[in-house]
Amino acid sequence: MKHSLDPLLKPASIALVGASNKPGTPGFILADMVINSGFVGTIFPVNPGVDEVIGRKCYVDIESLPRVVDHIVLALGNQHLEAALKSAITHGARAVTIYSSGILAADTNPPLLERLTYLATQAKIAICGCNGMGFYNVQDDLYTGIFAKALNIQKGGISYIAQSGSAFTTLCHNGNRLGFNLCVSSGNEITTTIADYMDWSLEQPETRVIGLFLEAVRDPQAFVDALQKAIDKDIPVVILKIGKSPLSAEMALTHTGAIAGSQAAFEALYRRYGVISVDDFDEMAATLMLLQNSPLILPGKIATIQESGGFRELIADLAYELRIEFAEIEDSTKEQIQTHLDPGLKAENPLDAWGSHDNFENRFLACINLLMADPNVAGGVFFSNFRDDYFLSEAIYRAMQAASKKTNKPLVLGNCYSDLKHDKICRLGYENGIPVIDGARETLLAFKHLFAYQKFKSNKKRGMYKKIIDPIIIEHWHERLKQHTSTALSEADAMGLLSDFDIATPKQAVIKGSSGLLEAIDSIGFPLVLKTAEPGILHKSDAGGVIVNIQSMDKLLEHYDDLQHRLGSTALLTEMIGEGVEVGLGIINDPQFGPILMVAAGGTLIELLSERAVALCPLNSDEADDLLSTLKINALINGVRGQVPSDRQSLIDTMVKLSQLAYGLKDIIAEVDVNPVIVNQTGAVAVDALIVLK
Repeated sequence: MKHSLDPLLKPASIALVGASNKPGTPGFILADMVINSGFVGTIFPVNPGVDEVIGRKCYVDIESLPRVVDHIVLALGNQHLEAALKSAITHGARAVTIYSSGILAADTNPPLLERLTYLATQAKIAICGCNGMGFYNVQDDLYTGIFAKALNIQKGGISYIAQSGSAFTTLCHNGNRLGFNLCVSSGNEITTTIADYMDWSLEQPETRVIGLFLEAVRDPQAFVDALQKAIDKDIPVVILKIGKSPLSAEMALTHTGAIAGSQAAFEALYRRYGVISVDDFDEMAATLMLLQNSPLILPGKIATIQESGGFRELIADLAYELRIEFAEIEDSTKEQIQTHLDPGLKAENPLDAWGSHDNFENRFLACINLLMADPNVAGGVFFSNFRDDYFLSEAIYRAMQAASKKTNKPLVLGNCYSDLKHDKICRLGYENGIPVIDGARETLLAFKHLFAYQKFKSNKKRGMYKKIIDPIIIEHWHERLKQHTSTALSEADAMGLLSDFDIATPKQAVIKGSSGLLEAIDSIGFPLVLKTAEPGILHKSDAGGVIVNIQSMDKLLEHYDDLQHRLGSTALLTEMIGEGVEVGLGIINDPQFGPILMVAAGGTLIELLSERAVALCPLNSDEADDLLSTLKINALINGVRGQVPSDRQSLIDTMVKLSQLAYGLKDIIAEVDVNPVIVNQTGAVAVDALIVLK
């Protein structure tokens, strides 16, 4: 079945407007790549100044083409784009590639880029660009770009889509260890977005992994749909996202919004859809190398073998830092490995297997085979520094190649240093499905990502949610909040909302004068917490508006008089909850991806500690459990150094209920701060809340 992007990415015919015979010009580079790279479709150069281009008949303009073509490339300056796009649409082309920016120095209103977008949208035409470097359909030998491609781009299973021209060339113009079926520089994405390219890639039988260099998501729902499709097809997605720094955090009205940062939505999205997030090109390349052969991902952990005790200790240190565990190999495996080691070496993982020159290649092969056969091992690395025409590197490669034929687990040659001359061994490794990865850290990170993806795929309860909140309650609060006139709910209303969603809260009473204190005490009892409830004071502690552990009527009257004098007479009186671990929960309602739950250390530490974890709403119990497990505060909840464990399950239940509250009221609620939630042996209680409306 044909895909809507086939006319763009896999056309039967293509016209090159602006094709040229002048070497070094964009028009010549484009024509040379399309004509001389093996593309089997029909090619029509278009240029009014010449009769032929690189041996092909050249046409004066689009109107003179002998038949309708699928795809028209506009290698033209901005001043010519509008007329050329209109001609392409009139001609009947279903796809266009535009390299120029679409910006004119002296323009009218609406500007050119908007006019081009309107024309293309009305015509329902797919456009690669503007302001991009085109694309390479490597699988079908179609290279539509205006910068000369690398001499030998490897064909393989990576679909790489970049929202930056430099990021596009970084991976597909360098090295020989990555194999592509598609490389795209998507530019401004005036009609065709990164999600569309992903969807097309997921329909190609050659695709094994998708890599994205991401600046922004222009079609959130289509992007989410593509991520779900990748899960369904068991194709991992690796994303290098830029723009992670917090933006305008001071504008957030809650602590949650202030500490979550602009990256929170993407972190939550990645967690929900099993996306592999990387921080730089080296980490991305290493991860793509490991995933491009679509290895069988089995349960287990990593095994490493080194030709040096120093390297073994280096790898052990890095793995500890990166929280990567080594496989605990079976005793029987150790016994067999020991028979191949020189005296003084110990059979263990990570393994130093050098010893001496005597029969070292066979020793390496035997050790690799035994490690890979161990049921607790999911993948292996031989760490060395692999360089061309070096006897040790060649011997290790031969051993690894032989071992790779006996196992279906991924095997990698990992370098502990990157300034190496190793083109030959990299090429051999690629051809035989053995990645050669530069950098010990990058190698270990690639395996960490591989194992995390395996864990994600094996989670049978992923995406399974029980509706634990009565729809009548959701509808009641939906209607009530629609009538609300201020930006934020009073704390009393906020706590009432939490209580209706079955989140434990303290007993409370709103006080508007000293006469109400006695009645409130009768229903709540000492010890008490007194808080200002004056409108407009969002962060009460900052204003000196919270007094805790009030034990007597005299002290209550004293504190209330002071509070009334400084901030106003309206106050909230609540029961004092016993000591426990303070946890901060919050919601930010992302405009693209919806409500996101955040969990962090609570109380005054919420802004002092940068550690926090986020997830898309709603969550199920397993997701909440996993989220909480990523934080150091989890150890406090479980009890450390003899402390009694807190009721962790109650906190998990609270997280799930808050996520369902946020999801059910996502049309109205903008931000939520529940800080702190006190977790102790008896349960989890939300003792303070701020809810901001859209």
